[in-house]
Amino acid sequence: MATEPGQTVPNVTLKQKTPEGIKDVAMADLLTGRRVAPGGYTPVCSTKHLPGYVEQADRLKAEGTDEIVCVSVNDPFVMSAWVEKYGATGKVLMLPKAELTRALGLDFDLSAYGLAQRSQRYSMVVENGVAKSVNVERSIFDHESSAASRLLAPGPVL
Repeated sequence: MATEPGQTVPNVTLKQKTPEGIKDVAMADLLTGRRVAPGGYTPVCSTKHLPGYVEQADRLKAEGTDEIVCVSVNDPFVMSAWVEKYGATGKVLMLPKAELTRALGLDFDLSAYGLAQRSQRYSMVVENGVAKSVNVERSIFDHESSAASRLLAPGPVL
């Protein structure tokens, strides 16, 4: 079952590629006492989602978001390449690890198509470790539910 608003985000340890090497990032450490906007994305990420979050990073942070996190089932080297290509340094923390996607209940199996376990596209607002909103895209054609603009929309984020 997928994580819903009001539930605590599972504490799993993700990996981040840094200039010093691969570093562990515990979700509990990242989320405790902070407002964080994690999200999981697919290849649409590199053409739409990540650029949107990079573009809106200052506004999201001005509105109280302490950290924007892109979670992916890709490896740290792919995530690092995205950081460089899309200018995400200091704007979006890239954390590759399928365990969080599974723990959130937002994974699905596409091994029949040669893609193995994947992440649904989603965005969240998490305050002090508790999901305040969870925005899961309804279909492969829905690219708006998890976009940065969704978190910036006036009114409550559903």
